[in-house]
Amino acid sequence: MPEGHSVHRLARQFGSVFTGERLTVSSPQGRFSAGAAQLDGATLVSALAHGKQMFLRFDNRLVLRVHLGLYGAWSFGGDETFRGASSIGAPRRVGESEQPSDDGAASGYGGPPAPVGAVRVRFVSAHGWADLRGPTACEVITGAEEKAARAKLGPDPLQPRSDGTLFARKLLSSITPVGVQLMNQAVIAGIGNIYRAEVLFLQGINPWRPGKQLHDDEAAGLWEDTVRLMKDGVRDGRIVTTTPEARNGRPKRSAPHYVYKRTGQPCRRCGTAILAALMAARTVYWCPQCQEH
Repeated sequence: MPEGHSVHRLARQFGSVFTGERLTVSSPQGRFSAGAAQLDGATLVSALAHGKQMFLRFDNRLVLRVHLGLYGAWSFGGDETFRGASSIGAPRRVGESEQPSDDGAASGYGGPPAPVGAVRVRFVSAHGWADLRGPTACEVITGAEEKAARAKLGPDPLQPRSDGTLFARKLLSSITPVGVQLMNQAVIAGIGNIYRAEVLFLQGINPWRPGKQLHDDEAAGLWEDTVRLMKDGVRDGRIVTTTPEARNGRPKRSAPHYVYKRTGQPCRRCGTAILAALMAARTVYWCPQCQEH
């Protein structure tokens, strides 16, 4: 599932490519025909990411809420003015890297290509297009409904005025293991399995430790590391948490993480074998030596 940094990249791309554009909206697949008809001909006013959800706001006061889930992805293209990524979302075949689109070659842009696969929604502007496939949620809502949906979410580390103290208060008030809480979008919005494993490692916190047993500085450290790593993810288009020293001269692609999906391999800090176990139906990874407590 795309983590929060990918959704913020999506919102930025929509903001730069489609904001202020009158859009032709359709549902080639047919499953979203009624919703597409509500948005067809409207102008995109803004795009906002909150955690793993994106809200596209239109000038007719309607909002398209999209949650990509495990299988959702957007693909893009356009003329020579289009300077976006060609695809953002899941499934990923190359980590979290998005390749620039070459659809806008100077040889001529003849409009969007024929839909390929089950395209739930297609946006077409004067200069580009965007196709959505396989989302968990895709619905037209009102501004009031957007506000209600966002109220259910925890603070987003990538939003400028996000409140880390609210995250800490929620985390420290529960006996639920910290590894479970970090995946709860009502506690903190945007963290997925990779960021969970990596920020817990960086702070030396065992994922099974109850939230109430954490100290204030540990909660603050989790927030600060999450903000830093997710900002890096937005910039780079992929999740890399290791330092050059930890990679021992290897490129980022070959050693991007400390513990995530490294079961049985030596910890990059202490050499202890990395452990993995199911936690609330998702696999969690940790170093039993570096994250003893």
